[in-house]
Amino acid sequence: MVCFRLSLVPGSGLVLLCLVLGAVPSYALELNLTNSEKATCLYAKWQMNFTIRYETTSNKYKTVTISGLGNATYNGSTCGDDQNGPKIEVQFGSGFSWTVNFTKEVSNYSIESISFSYDTHDNTTFPDAKEKEVFTVYDPVAFRIPLDDIFRCNAVLTLQEDKVVQHYWDVQVQAYVQNGTVSTKEFLCDKDKTSTTMMPFVPTSLPSPTTTPTPKEKPGIGSYSVNNSNGTCLLANMGLQLNMTHDKVASVININPNTTDFTGSCHSQTALLRLNSSNIKYLDFVFAVKNENRFYLKEVNVSMYLDNGSVFSAANNNLSYWDAPLGSSYMCNKEQTVSVSGAFQINTFGLRVQPFNVIEGKYSTAQECSLDDDTILIPIIVGAGLSGLIIIIVIAYLIGRRKSYAGYQTL
Repeated sequence: MVCFRLSLVPGSGLVLLCLVLGAVPSYALELNLTNSEKATCLYAKWQMNFTIRYETTSNKYKTVTISGLGNATYNGSTCGDDQNGPKIEVQFGSGFSWTVNFTKEVSNYSIESISFSYDTHDNTTFPDAKEKEVFTVYDPVAFRIPLDDIFRCNAVLTLQEDKVVQHYWDVQVQAYVQNGTVSTKEFLCDKDKTSTTMMPFVPTSLPSPTTTPTPKEKPGIGSYSVNNSNGTCLLANMGLQLNMTHDKVASVININPNTTDFTGSCHSQTALLRLNSSNIKYLDFVFAVKNENRFYLKEVNVSMYLDNGSVFSAANNNLSYWDAPLGSSYMCNKEQTVSVSGAFQINTFGLRVQPFNVIEGKYSTAQECSLDDDTILIPIIVGAGLSGLIIIIVIAYLIGRRKSYAGYQTL
């Protein structure tokens, strides 16, 4: 762990910033803010990135992902006073800034708002931006947390305002720290509650009938990709069919790749592919590295509008699908099911993904799923044939012995 001691911010005390290296990527940040008495008043540890869509001089749109936060500064971060609440301010890159404001009530404190600013005058990040100015997106979060609890959310949290998508994960934060000691009592986000407290349900009576969805034809296969400063970093080809149950009504939706937008981000240990359309707010596929030599699908998050106007959401950050070695791709041409929850499953068709180590925008050698691997039938067929042959030989032998005994009957 490498720690950097920053200069004193007037009225805020000493800022101690630790960039956690090695176990997590370098964009993981840990902030311990102390007051004039050197007692901790605000603690935060989190990871984040930003995806920005901007218009170019040729009247087309490009997407850029901002994730390198290793050069961050924290000027303006403060513990707060009688008139103003605590605040985290982060500056990084060329003209990027991020601010979180906190407020306090009698028995709760709130993450009041989050704002993010970017400057398209930066020709390195936005070389052909049509509009050269500073843009700011503001989100009034107003998320309440019990006083003296630390908020934790390992799952991906997403904010989307205008042309900016913000992703946060592995979040721990506590404002208004009591007596200089960070609390061990955690207040979990809803996504973490879903993934950590899910228990099997045993019905005590017959369940109410659920309507059966009308069968759908196979969906079209879409081609999706994610780019960063080094070029294409994630590739995915797949047809997606969503199966969901909401208020005892089952439905099946085929994703149309021709009307689906996609964004995402790539890091050394995680990668994200996000799909969205007119009725899908977001469908996130989060990949992760395990044992330093393999990747897999770790998490799926979805939020979408149903025909009746209601919103359907599901999340699971403890999956284990699409496992393959790093430096290769995963392929499964036949239909495969990803079970996200009891109410939400995804059927995939013509699947091929490579979320890491993409070279020159092309797939590497594929590891095929067991459904596609017809070679497994060969030993089965050979084994079955040998077994049948052995049985025939044994039966013939027994019949032969029986006839030989019959020829030596007692006179």
